[in-house]
Amino acid sequence: MGHQVIIFDFSLIRGLWETRVRKNKERQRKEKERLEKSSLEKIKQEWNFILECRKKGIPQSKYLKNGFVDTDKKILDTYGKSPQLKKRHTLSDEANKERNKFIFQLSGEQWTEFPDSLKEQIYLKEWHVNNTLIQTIPTYIALFQDLRVLELSKNQISYLPVEIGCLKNLKVLNVSFNNLKSVPPELGDCENLEKLDLSGNMEITELPFEV
Repeated sequence: MGHQVIIFDFSLIRGLWETRVRKNKERQRKEKERLEKSSLEKIKQEWNFILECRKKGIPQSKYLKNGFVDTDKKILDTYGKSPQLKKRHTLSDEANKERNKFIFQLSGEQWTEFPDSLKEQIYLKEWHVNNTLIQTIPTYIALFQDLRVLELSKNQISYLPVEIGCLKNLKVLNVSFNNLKSVPPELGDCENLEKLDLSGNMEITELPFEV
């Protein structure tokens, strides 16, 4: 029985080996890129989290544990949000309180005339008087040089005093649904008046030429 001779094509084997080596290197390269990308993404996430914590005044001790950043969103929710919201509410309340110092408000049928204390508040910028039984506007209204808004709807006012013409800064006058029969020519002296509402005063048929 003769010997069987096995012949290897080394060029073919070398080609297969080189292909496997290339594929392995490509897998290693892709894995390296994936890890680098993942690491960069984590660093970016941690840095953005740190910036957000600093913006909200959260101390390092709250988001650093054993030298590592704890990106738990609960830290922002429980520690960061409340003080900011509280601060905003406080600022808003203070602004409203400051604004209300310059506003006079009166409502209810128990009122038949303006309170005497009003004449001492000439710094007021707005009057809001509605749904009362008040029939006359006091002449001392001329002293309220900072008055911007005169809102007097749904009362029993029968006339406007000529002193209303002294209100040079008045922008809004609403005397709708009262008992007015006429409008004084002096109203034309309110040179900054932008809005005039006389609706609901059924006996007013025309306005003075000056207005």
